[in-house]
Amino acid sequence: MTRTLRFSTYHVEVSNEDKAWFRGGGITKGEVVEYYRDVAPVMLSFLRGRPITMERYPDGIEEDGFYQRNAPEHFPGWIERARLEKEGGTVEQAVCRRAADLVYMVNQGCITPHAWLSRAESPWWPDIMVFDLDPPGDDFPAVRAAAHDTREVLSEVGLATLVQTSGSRGLHIVVPLDGSSDFDEVREFAQGVAEVLVLRAPAARTTEQYKANRGSRIFIDTLRNSYGQSFAAPYSVRTRPGAPVAMPVDWDELEDVHPKAFTIRNARDRIADASNPWKGMHRRARSLREPRKRLEGMLEELRRR
Repeated sequence: MTRTLRFSTYHVEVSNEDKAWFRGGGITKGEVVEYYRDVAPVMLSFLRGRPITMERYPDGIEEDGFYQRNAPEHFPGWIERARLEKEGGTVEQAVCRRAADLVYMVNQGCITPHAWLSRAESPWWPDIMVFDLDPPGDDFPAVRAAAHDTREVLSEVGLATLVQTSGSRGLHIVVPLDGSSDFDEVREFAQGVAEVLVLRAPAARTTEQYKANRGSRIFIDTLRNSYGQSFAAPYSVRTRPGAPVAMPVDWDELEDVHPKAFTIRNARDRIADASNPWKGMHRRARSLREPRKRLEGMLEELRRR
C-alpha cells in the first residue's frame, strides 16, 4: 500500500507506513513521516538551501543504518542537487528547499537529516559555527554548566548563541555568522574558544579526541566546523530508542530540560506552545573580525597564568 502526500505541485508516494522504525516505542515509519510533514515549516526556516547528509535506517533503528551524502539516481528531478567537492572528486548532494524534499528523504529511510553549516550556493563559507558538548556519561548538570560558560565566552567576544538539546546526552551551541569567513578561519576560531573553556576549567573540560583519554571531562567538540561536516538539524528525530528530537530551547529554560526531554510524541505540542527560539537567527549574525581580536587577547592572558 502506498499513500500520496501532496505539496503544491509536488507529490510524494509514501510506502510501508506500518513498518516499525522504533520497535521499543511502537513508532512506525508512517508516524515519522507525519511528524516531519507537520514540522517542516519550522524546520525549513533553518534547513532551506543546505546540503543534507542522510542518516538512513530503512528497516528501523534496530537494523543496520548508514550515512549517505550522495543523492541516489532515483531521487526525483525536482529535488535540487549540489555538486560539491570531496576528496578525490565530487559528490551530488541533495539540498533541502521545501517540505516535499524533506518528506521524500524521510520516506527513503532518512530518519535524521544532518545539515551542512553552509549553504549550497557558498559551500566553503559557513553561516553558523557549532560546538557539540559531549559528556562521557549522563552528567547533564556538567553539560549545562559548560553550555553557560560557552555562551559567556562567546558573548564576551561579541557573538550571539543559540542552543538545542541533542536528543542524545549533550547540547549543541550554534553561533550565527555572516558568511565572511571560510571554514579554516571558523574552525580555528572555534578551537580558540574551546581552548579558553578548557584553560578556565581544565579538570572539567577537554578537547581530547580520544574517548579513553577524556576521563570524566566534557568534550568540547569543534570538529563539525569543517567543510563537508554536518550536525543533526533542529527538530530532527534522532536514531535512538524512544525517538528523541533535537530541540531548540531558550537559554532561560535550559535548567528545566534534559537532552532527551523531547520526543516525536511531544515535540509538536512543544512547537505549538512555544515560539521558535531560533527565529530570525541570521539577524544576529556577525563577522569574526572583531571577535577574533578579543579572543586572541583572552587567550594571551590565560596562557600567561
